[in-house]
Amino acid sequence: MFVCLCYQVTDKDIRHAVSEHGVGNMRELKQHITLGENCGKCISMAQALIDDQIIDEGLFKDVG
Repeated sequence: MFVCLCYQVTDKDIRHAVSEHGVGNMRELKQHITLGENCGKCISMAQALIDDQIIDEGLFKDVG
């Protein structure tokens, strides 16, 4: 799904940035992906995706 329509950023793009680049907040995400600079409506959803991805990865690491 599109998170940022202004820059065509998807949830997969954000999840990839978290898992591959260790992104943990919006400041770090903006170093890898351009988003949130026009209307800003995507900021809260992008941060929620970052948080969810971090939690999911943390749970999987504890299982093994």
